[in-house]
Amino acid sequence: MGKLAVINSPPTRSHSSAAQLLLVSLFFSSLAAGQTELRPGFQATPDGSISSFQPILKDPSGNFSLGFLRVNSSQLALSVLHLPSLQPIWAANPTPASPSWSDRTRLSFNGTLVLSDSRRGILWSTSQTDPGDAVVLLNTSNLQLVKRNGAVSVTVWQSFDFPADTLAEGQNFSSAASLVASGGRYAMRLGDDFMALYADFDGDGAADRIYWKHKALEARADVVPGQGPIHARVEPEGFLGLYQNGTGSTPVDVQSFNSFRRRVSGFYIVRVEPDGNLKGYNWDGANWVLEYQAIPDGCSLPDPCGSYGLCRPGPTCSCLDSGTEPDSNQPTSQCLPAPTAGNLCNRIGLENVDNFRVLRRIGVDLPFKELTSYITTPSLGECEGSCERNCTCWGAVYNNASGFCYMLDYPIQTMLGVNDDSKFGYFKIRNEVASKVDEKKMGSGARVGLVFLCLSVLVLVGAVGVVCVRAWKKHRRGRNRILEEQEGVSAPGPYKDLGSDSFRSIEMGERR
Repeated sequence: MGKLAVINSPPTRSHSSAAQLLLVSLFFSSLAAGQTELRPGFQATPDGSISSFQPILKDPSGNFSLGFLRVNSSQLALSVLHLPSLQPIWAANPTPASPSWSDRTRLSFNGTLVLSDSRRGILWSTSQTDPGDAVVLLNTSNLQLVKRNGAVSVTVWQSFDFPADTLAEGQNFSSAASLVASGGRYAMRLGDDFMALYADFDGDGAADRIYWKHKALEARADVVPGQGPIHARVEPEGFLGLYQNGTGSTPVDVQSFNSFRRRVSGFYIVRVEPDGNLKGYNWDGANWVLEYQAIPDGCSLPDPCGSYGLCRPGPTCSCLDSGTEPDSNQPTSQCLPAPTAGNLCNRIGLENVDNFRVLRRIGVDLPFKELTSYITTPSLGECEGSCERNCTCWGAVYNNASGFCYMLDYPIQTMLGVNDDSKFGYFKIRNEVASKVDEKKMGSGARVGLVFLCLSVLVLVGAVGVVCVRAWKKHRRGRNRILEEQEGVSAPGPYKDLGSDSFRSIEMGERR
């Protein structure tokens, strides 16, 4: 059983403090010569001598920079960074793969901002919009492509319309966009009158399973059907607001931060974390301070303990199958390998043949079960039977008190451990996964057996040795007695083996 990682972590920094200070000092030392906008004909390639971030474009305040961010030593991301913390705020989404940190990669602007590779072609661009005259970076972290007509500038493309995993202060987040966590497994989207977090439990690349949902409370204003979708915005007053009918309208919902209405200085962001939580932070000039989190309970996260894991308050992790506990020396180890979605039956002729084994557990409940559909069955057996006959059902959780049977049509994630014997879990494990687990168990059993065998051999050898020593001693004592009978004197031996008469005769002889 392992302690779950703390969930109140600030935005991550990918470099050491020394590297950060060096980077910031290098950037600010070249600030006077830095570019405040990109004009047609601009080109840039990664500098092989730079190990972390290569700035290209600065904002007027010097707090943000567009540039090449080195990823996994050999790749890069075109990112907007918050320079004081080196925290990425935005990143382009290249296809089909990440650009390499080499002279093959090129960022160019000739009316359209283009990231390309000399071998693979265009990886990302703003070509879906009209050509612009310049690229600028605002002090809100918004990267814009603008078209100018005299003193008037019109924005034809902006990064605020294409967020990555972070929503910046003042950025309007619409129902047409998604906040996608790094790794792509979790996402935040807006509905007609709600915001929700979604997970990709099937492994098919589509985050379509709701695990957290917040409906607009409509305390200040009502959501009016037919008058457009809602949008979200992080406000400098310290809250995440949902709005309808324009950016200046009264919010239909307010999710307050810790610093709500305290007028603290800094810069707010909201981010979908890699663990699936939605968190809000404020930069206080030295650190990112956690101000808000949608899911405060670690066990209510979508998958805190991995596939076929069991989470209890604390939070602590164990396994649904007690025979496959994760390795305490490997924090990332899981109870069972994460299976792929799909049919759990093999079809032979006209019949389906089970391609799984079954794991049952008492005292199990579903996280976010209020967002999970269910049927009502009169017994646990009927609930299990409904899932057993369904080749796309991965498990079921049954409440004996209510008769509710929750069917899971995706590979099993982390379940909740509860002290309630009326709640039962029925889980399928695909045979290919089960065989790996059995091999692991057999391997573990074989190691235990080998140790036991070695110990048994050692005990046997020790016992044989004791018997041999005793036999040798017995044989020697018998031989000594034979010599005594033949010669009439004691055989040479230790001082204590001499008879008392012999000892006295020797002592008297020495005194003469």
